Amino acid sequence: MALEIERKFLVRDESWRELVQASAPIRQGYFCRTPLLRARIRVFGEQGFITLKSEPGVMTRHEFEYEIPKADALEIIKCFSIEPLIAKTRYDVTYEGTLWAVDVFTGANTGLVVAEVELAYEAQKVAIPPWAGLEVTGDRRYGNSNLARFPYTTWGDETLMAEALL
Repeated sequence: MALEIERKFLVRDESWRELVQASAPIRQGYFCRTPLLRARIRVFGEQGFITLKSEPGVMTRHEFEYEIPKADALEIIKCFSIEPLIAKTRYDVTYEGTLWAVDVFTGANTGLVVAEVELAYEAQKVAIPPWAGLEVTGDRRYGNSNLARFPYTTWGDETLMAEALL
């Protein structure tokens, strides 16, 4: 069974950039949203993907992802996206032997920088980098499907101020 187990953190500073190993732009659109499922099309660098994810749990959910031709992914995004697109650049960063993905959002989510680490199991111990700030693993606002509907730049100043203090 395909499971995604991840932890997600806001990024507190730019020091992670010294550790970047690779990067690629990501553009994705959602074409189905039900109480049980999020379905997206993603162009990640030069590859296209279709992904089905179960309704988010706190750390674990079902995820089925399949590569498709990039041209098909671009056409599906154009024809079938039901919400605004997510645009970001993903940076691969290794910290103490663990691969982290740092996503720097653009467009309607400009200003948001999130770090994710995928785990083999929920109780797996992982060293938290000094540039990782507030953990937002259980906060649905930071899920990409929610950011498509409720972009970061539309959040009230009170929300952003409260997070800056944490």
